[in-house]
Amino acid sequence: MTISIPFDNTYARLPEAFHRRTPPTPVGAPKLIALNRSLAAELGLDPEALSGAEAAQAFAGNAGFAGSEPIATAYAGHQFGQFVPQLGDGRAILLGEVVDAGGVRRDIQLKGAGPTPFSRRGDGRAALGPVLREYLISEAMAALGVPTTRALAATTTGEQIYRETALPGAVLTRVASSHIRVGTFQYFAARRDMPALKALVDHVVDRHYPEAAGRLDRALALLERVVSRQAALVAQWMHLGFVHGVMNTDNCSIAGETIDYGPCAFIDVYDPKAVFSSIDRHGRYALGNQPAITHWNLTRLAECLLPLLAEDENVAISQASEALDQFAPQFEAAYIGGYRLKLGLVTGRDEDFTLIQGLLDQMEAGKADYTLTFRRLGAFAEHAPDAGVRELFEDPSLFDGWGERYLGRLARDPEGEQGRRRRMDRANPAIIPRNHYVEAMIAAAVESDFAPFEAFAAALSSPYDREAEATIYAAPPPRATEPYRTFCGT
Repeated sequence: MTISIPFDNTYARLPEAFHRRTPPTPVGAPKLIALNRSLAAELGLDPEALSGAEAAQAFAGNAGFAGSEPIATAYAGHQFGQFVPQLGDGRAILLGEVVDAGGVRRDIQLKGAGPTPFSRRGDGRAALGPVLREYLISEAMAALGVPTTRALAATTTGEQIYRETALPGAVLTRVASSHIRVGTFQYFAARRDMPALKALVDHVVDRHYPEAAGRLDRALALLERVVSRQAALVAQWMHLGFVHGVMNTDNCSIAGETIDYGPCAFIDVYDPKAVFSSIDRHGRYALGNQPAITHWNLTRLAECLLPLLAEDENVAISQASEALDQFAPQFEAAYIGGYRLKLGLVTGRDEDFTLIQGLLDQMEAGKADYTLTFRRLGAFAEHAPDAGVRELFEDPSLFDGWGERYLGRLARDPEGEQGRRRRMDRANPAIIPRNHYVEAMIAAAVESDFAPFEAFAAALSSPYDREAEATIYAAPPPRATEPYRTFCGT
């Protein structure tokens, strides 16, 4: 039986230079271990039709979905600052596109479905741990309100894959507004393929930024909009203490979504120098470096678009520079605005940045838990005697002076008093994908126990609810005895 999905594959209709026709490689004994039923319904698909044995075969790549046109997409990228002219989907296969219930076009992709022409001698497979990490964290990010790729399904393969040791294999079915990256533009710019570059600009504008479709300067309109979306996105990461871990240009989405959850993690104690990725030895992608790296990535995009901006190179550089110059004020506005929400402030004052930074500095000095400090500030703002904020600091007195300044600032924001706690709870999650629970979930799943994964995923679907405060996932994490390290899974 072939399961039908109403695919309409615009990217597959682009010229051959954009992709390679690549069928998934069958696996031994696929088993569906997770199906995102609500996302399936959002995509206009029947969850029941996607939950049986036939669906497991399709999600693992053993059988096709009717209407799919499997391709591996081409792209280049700067990896830790070094340009690689050809990367491409080495273990991901784009099945096709669907138009969801809201009229938005979405990609459906298999990750870990076998080798492609871009695998560079890799096996094209994914281990169970990284698949469940991406499923869990991408869905948590969606529940937290962050633009992100989504997870539709996870399937075990019944086969072992080999990294440092033998690991159970799995395939993730990923959904995204598209999988087009800064690196996609770099691929064609490096080859000086101007017709392909122009076709890519037209495709992206029509798909993601239709409000700019009527502009003659489409390339500039595209750059301006990607700058705006990325500024807003990285500000949200900072508000949540999320460290992407590998912000290479091939992991920077043109749609402004968080993409490619490899060595990512959330901070426990606040530290702007936090690095989790085992391969980021110099802190290039540390928490506090993420805004600057985003701007760096956008500059690489601007370089690709220069030939399409103006015939005169100086004019093109001037236009690109003006667009890039908007990143800093847009990021600052989103950054400060988001922290005002986290602090329950309705009005804006010049002193707010100093207030925000003052709290972060004290949290760093006191090794305070980032998520819990902001969550408990809601009770503190209501003068609750059991707010429990001070006890999160190794030296509770570090909080006291700032706390007095904060209460004074709230007193100068009287219009924000009504419903402040409720607003703060909507801006400050009670739970996040804590690292120790992520690792415990993966360890259990490797032993074929998926109950911890299912329980954690269910809790993370409502991270702002008061009920979440009563779960085990809202407790302060154990003090780490050594740095937490993550791995990309390739």
